[in-house]
Amino acid sequence: MTKRLLRADLIDEITARVLDGRLAAGARINEVHLARELGVSRTPLREALIGLADRGLLVAAPGRGFLVAPLDPDEARRLYPLVAELESLALRWTSPLDLAALPDALDAVTDEMAALPAAGDLSAVDDRWHALLLSRCGNPHLLRLIEQTKPLLKRYESAYFGGAARTAESITEHRGIAGALRSGDVPGAAALLVRNWVKALAYLERS
Repeated sequence: MTKRLLRADLIDEITARVLDGRLAAGARINEVHLARELGVSRTPLREALIGLADRGLLVAAPGRGFLVAPLDPDEARRLYPLVAELESLALRWTSPLDLAALPDALDAVTDEMAALPAAGDLSAVDDRWHALLLSRCGNPHLLRLIEQTKPLLKRYESAYFGGAARTAESITEHRGIAGALRSGDVPGAAALLVRNWVKALAYLERS
């Protein structure tokens, strides 16, 4: 149990360092230094690195250990539609009764996003909005798949949230999804959710 928890904690910590840029795209992981910094032995660290390589966040390079996966426009083109469909599927897996209880709370989170200053962490608020949207889904396997896939996408979101115009557009889309759920239109909400992700990819490709 302790070993599993340690590995999970290490995965979370290394993922956080990749997402915030402390471990830059393409950088080699210095296992000795990282183990010392984290206060762990090489064995659990290597297990965590292997797990992150399996998820695609790191790359195992023969003779060089592990590298942070480089940013790749083709990867973004694969990931955004994939996450869009997975989240849409999770929405359809949620009972309409449970979804009917969400719109007011979703709008409250959207209000937080709209009220943030230009330098605010829009990505973090957006994460909370999407987590709330999927919070009533009863398929844990699907939710786990989304949880494992989204960190790969997160590295591209600094560019996505860098434009105030796109942020305003995303807020409008979020309100539209909540509105569709409020009226009981789950297929419409799912379609708008897919469109939200696909338009985010289109914005990235224009950046």
